[in-house]
Amino acid sequence: MNTSIDFTSARLPRHIAVIMDGNGRWAQARGMERSAGHVEGVTTVRRITEEASRLGIGFLTLYTFSTENWNRPQAEVDALMTLIVTAIERETPDLIKNNVRLTTIGDLDRMPPFAAERMRRCIADTSHCTGLTLVLALSYSARWEIIEAARKLARKVAEGTLAPDEIDEAAFAGALTTAGIPDPDLLIRTGGDMRVSNFLLYQIAYTELIVTPTYWPDYSPEDFRAHIADYQHRQRRFGLTGEQVEAS
Repeated sequence: MNTSIDFTSARLPRHIAVIMDGNGRWAQARGMERSAGHVEGVTTVRRITEEASRLGIGFLTLYTFSTENWNRPQAEVDALMTLIVTAIERETPDLIKNNVRLTTIGDLDRMPPFAAERMRRCIADTSHCTGLTLVLALSYSARWEIIEAARKLARKVAEGTLAPDEIDEAAFAGALTTAGIPDPDLLIRTGGDMRVSNFLLYQIAYTELIVTPTYWPDYSPEDFRAHIADYQHRQRRFGLTGEQVEAS
């Protein structure tokens, strides 16, 4: 597996997004409860976050809990909420040590108060860090985000502080929960499913996609480096021809 990475700024993805899929299937394949897969997945989060920081990636966004996940069995939801916040609290000292800033996108108000409060505390504790920004998509869905952005802009129009003709791509992007975060250069999905599952639908218009059958608990730093190397061998055209890109 080729893991040779070009570290020039023009070739290194600034923002990598990951759909961390396969925790439950990983556990079930081993005769274990689904929750065991989520616990093992936390270890993978630590490994990949450390590797992204070491490589100099600017932003790493992890699809941690979708709005659709609220429909899972209540016992699994409760276990996930506790696991997520406990893991983040445990990792916060190392995040600070590695100069990693934590932030979230999604509807935190929908989370249990104990989980939202603890998450906000960890975000505040790492707010001074200037290295990798670790973005957790929590209680997140892209359709929810787009609707919320539309409502925000509509309120400004109703208040008279924004004219309809002033709504352009920049204005709309600024109303999203990802405002200030560059669009992903690379989206990696583990677990083999060929879909984007309501994740960053507006932001991934020109994102390079990689799907691997590897379940998230088995996803390694070597896999991560190999996928970055794969990305670096692609030509990103953004609607232009290959000849136009090469000439620019």
